[in-house]
This record gives sequence, structure tokens and C-alpha cells, in this order.
Amino acid sequence: MPIKIAATKGLSREEWLQLRKKGIGGSDAGAVCGVNPYRSAFSVYVDKLKEETETEDSERLRQGKDFEDYVAKRFSESTGLKVHRTNYLYSHDEYPWMLADVDRVIANESAGLECKTVSVWSADKWKSAERIPESYYLQCQHYMAVMEWDYMYLAGLILGTDFVYYRIDRNEEIIQSLIKIEKEFWQNNVLAGVIPDPDGSKAYDDMLGSHFSARKEASIPLIGFDQDLKRRSELSGLLAKMETEKKMIDQKLKLFLGENEVAENDHYKVSWKLSESTGQRRFSVREVA
Repeated sequence: MPIKIAATKGLSREEWLQLRKKGIGGSDAGAVCGVNPYRSAFSVYVDKLKEETETEDSERLRQGKDFEDYVAKRFSESTGLKVHRTNYLYSHDEYPWMLADVDRVIANESAGLECKTVSVWSADKWKSAERIPESYYLQCQHYMAVMEWDYMYLAGLILGTDFVYYRIDRNEEIIQSLIKIEKEFWQNNVLAGVIPDPDGSKAYDDMLGSHFSARKEASIPLIGFDQDLKRRSELSGLLAKMETEKKMIDQKLKLFLGENEVAENDHYKVSWKLSESTGQRRFSVREVA
């Protein structure tokens, strides 16, 4: 059974964020596994080790928190299922660093509800259960592992346009892989104080820039990177050739379109539409699901 770590009702945001430093939460799972485009394992590492907390809400976080009640209400209206808060932070009974602060519990069922507020620009990622962001899927699997649930519902309010929800069943194989990855991260990085290996993500790159903000102008010996630098040079040349080839394909498509704005088939949609803000035609290619 999950273990109650602390009551969360009435906690300030700073107190709640301090509690989250005690382990890995559901919203951390995707970053630790390298599938969150906005956060990296490095970001989670720094967040767990630094003493201070980021207490100021972004507008995105504020809206997500404020709309949570509305999403839960819409879910109950759509499904007939009753939901309620737990008002507790939980941990896994075997892996105490696995934490869960769930949005809602489904009454009389071994299940929970995760509420999301989604930008209209991300609506295409919510057209089916198979297309929801991987980080949200792993968040639900993480919660099912901690809470010992059989399934969860993921509900999304697409601002101004739609409301959707999907059932996500417990996947024991994924949960075991998730536990292994999170355990290695917690023990080998957070507890050991070792920065996670680079993963090539923009989030990791951004975190490097903010974490190492101090400057030392003196030169240091560059040792042990000759093979990496040689490969980097090879990749730079390859990328330049690929970018040229991509531009050639784009130019062929533009010639084909001519004065037309859109062309499509069963697999792709190509558009070259006039932008009112810039006065230029904006070109895009989208794969049709």
C-alpha cells in the first residue's frame, strides 16, 4: 500500500515544493526518462539538490492549477464517475523516493485522474490516446506504481476548443522499466551528487547555461575529446548537406504549388500560405495521421 508522507491541504507553494525534493514525482518521470521536451534529467537533478525553491508561478502553471477543478468537474459530468481529492503526498511502500501527489481519486475504483490544461496549439497531440505526450503517459504509470492502481484517466481541457479524456491501463513492463530508470537516477545522480549525462535536448542545453553562469576567462587543457571533436566535425558537414537537400525538396514543392496555397494526399499536407503579419508566404509540411 502507498505510504502517506505528509498532508498537503493548506500548504504554501514553497512548502509543497520542498516536500517534492524528497523524491521523484510523477511530473519528474518524463524528464528523468528523457521524453519531456521542456525539462531534462539535469533540470530535475538541480531542482532536487538546490536549497531554494522557485515560488513564483508562471502563467501556464497558474492556469493549470486554477482550471484543475473545472477539468475534474467536466470529467465527472462526462463519465458519471465521482472523484475526490486525497490531500496527501504519498510514497511507494518499497521505493520511498517514488512520490505521488495525485489530482483526484476515482471513488470506489482502483484508479485516479490526472487533469491537464492544454494550449490549442497542442490540440493535435490529444486526438487519440496513442498521441498523448509520452511524459503524461509516464506520469500516469508512475502514479499507478505508487498508488497500486489498475488504471488512470487523463483528462485534457484544450483551451477554448474542446475537452477530452482517455483511460490509461497499468503497464507492468513499463512500470518496472520506469522504476529501474528512476532508481538509477536517484541513487547514482541525486544522492551521489553526479550531474546526469548529456541527452542532446534543448532543455539540457538551457540548464547548462543557467547552472554554469559564472565565467573564468583563463584557458584550460582540452584533454580526452579528440574523438568527440572529430565526430562533431563530421556531423557538421553531414548536417550541412542534409539541410541543403531539405531546402531543395522544399523548393520543388513550392514550384509545384505555384500560386496555390495547399496540396495534400493521404500521407502529407503541404501549405504555403500568406502571413498577414509579415506579408510573406509561410511554408510548412505536415504528416497526416
